[in-house]
Amino acid sequence: MSSIELTPSQKKILRALTNLHSEDEDAIKGEEIAEQVDRNPGTIRNQMQSLKALQLVEGVPGPKGGYKPTAAAFEALEIQQMDDPAAVPLLHDGEPVEGVLVEEIDLSSVHHPELCRAEIHVQGSTSAIHEGDTVTVGPTPLSKLLIEGELDGKDDTNNILILRINDMIAPAEEPAH
Repeated sequence: MSSIELTPSQKKILRALTNLHSEDEDAIKGEEIAEQVDRNPGTIRNQMQSLKALQLVEGVPGPKGGYKPTAAAFEALEIQQMDDPAAVPLLHDGEPVEGVLVEEIDLSSVHHPELCRAEIHVQGSTSAIHEGDTVTVGPTPLSKLLIEGELDGKDDTNNILILRINDMIAPAEEPAH
């Protein structure tokens, strides 16, 4: 799994975009992001080109246009933070699974949002979880990403749960008090 190294500036812009997008599903205007991160819209446009090249952002043309984060954007922000696997809860049919640690969340098919799969790499036994069961992963430590889906398959050799994602929620960051 290749990890994307983001500059602090890219990370800041991407986080602003994912936060704004979680409040409002529409495309987010460059101006809105510029306001959030205190840069001018031109700078944002330039940064967006590089983020688009990394497939972390989609440009939406037209009057209602702007930018949308791809599933990979949430992943890229998260990869930087998965230091404490114990902090990510895994729920099976709404009940916490004991003795299982989430090591990595890999959002594989980002190009087909409607076929979105998540690979959850875990430590521990997942023998009690069966295909079609509801699995919830998260919230993750930093972006508080919560993924809910149905178990689509298991790779027991590599300890990977494959979820068909029904819902992916990344709540807006709470303002620091």
